[in-house]
Parts: sequence; C-alpha cells; structure tokens
Amino acid sequence: MTPFVLQCGQTLVPIALSSLALITASVVPTRGDCDAALSEIDGIADARIVVLGTDAALAAVLTRLMRKDRLDIELAYVPETASEASHLYRIGTGSRAAKVALSGTATPIPLIRDDLGTAVVGRAVLTGPSGLLTGEAYVDDTRLFSGTVPGVEVAPTLEMPGLRARVQGRRGLFRAKWVAGRAMQLGTPAARLTKDGVASTRDAVRSTIYRHHEQWLLVR
Repeated sequence: MTPFVLQCGQTLVPIALSSLALITASVVPTRGDCDAALSEIDGIADARIVVLGTDAALAAVLTRLMRKDRLDIELAYVPETASEASHLYRIGTGSRAAKVALSGTATPIPLIRDDLGTAVVGRAVLTGPSGLLTGEAYVDDTRLFSGTVPGVEVAPTLEMPGLRARVQGRRGLFRAKWVAGRAMQLGTPAARLTKDGVASTRDAVRSTIYRHHEQWLLVR
C-alpha cells in the first residue's frame, strides 16, 4: 500500500501523515485538483488516497473516481472534526482517523449518487426553497411521504441495499423511522438539495438518489 495525502484547504496534517507525499487541493477539490492527484499516482498499483478535509471534499474525490472509472483506488478519510461521514464509517477524527488511514483495510461499500452523477458520502437533505417540502417521495416501492413535510434526509449505509431515507421532524421533536432501499425518488414543485453540506444552486422538480452499480473502496 502506497498512501498519498490529499490536503483539502488549510486542514492540519496529523503527525502520523506528515512524512507522506502531500498533494494540495481546494477545500472542495475541483475536477482539476482531482485529476492532478490521479496523475501523481498513475502507474502505482497499490495507491491509497488519504483525503484530509470535509465530507464535501471526500464526496468530490469519490465523484471524480466514479466518473473516471477508477473506483479500484482505495480511499481513506481523515476529517478534522466529527461529521456525518465520520460517524457513519466509525473512523474517528484527527490523529485517530490518520492511524486508521494507514493501518486500516479497504473494504467495498455501496456508492450512493444522485441523478447528476455526484456522490453522497454522509448526508443529503431535500427541503423546499423557502422551508417546507411539498410533493411525494418513495424509497423503492415504499411511500416515504405525500403532501408537505419539513424535509427529507438520505444517507448511505455500509451494507446493501445501500441507502436509507426518512422525513425530517419539525424542530427536532419528531424523528421518523429510516426506510432502507436502493433508491429514493422525489417529485415536487420545487426542492433544494444539500449534499454533504453543499447546497445546489438550482431548484429541482425531480430528484433521485440511488445506489451506483459499482462499490467503492473505503479504508476502515
């Protein structure tokens, strides 16, 4: 295993990773950042990219690997602070996550994406442009809601079928049960999608988040 550290923004580099090859990138890596990193590891059969940054940074790198058909590359994640993805993958943060990045084993897990071809690694949230979300949503054949709700949350799972979704509660007073499936589909007059903390710039009348036909290699 040959690890390369992708430092996204000004994220601190844990001591355990300080002697490794370092590649710098934007806080949320651009297509050019990701391609530059891939060129650095080109020809290295056992390369492992250690993403040092946020959930959005990890999602950007995974998205580029998916689009470049390079899901054979191992990805490790070292967040500075706790996040949706760090909780889901149980990798810790900072120095603890750095140790996992070096000593962990890459295992295939479901890859969740939206209909624009963008990966989701921690949490996607759908809301109405001004708050409440109106429409109808299904997880596979199970209706999630019909009418008006505060919003919908979608998260990856470590095992099949690949994702789970639920209706958000009003002011945190109501926590609906998760519904697991392969895909969540929403039809609505208008929805605002936020993926791993990054909000879309346009509203959508339809949104689908689903399991990609290939898995990705996460170091845990």
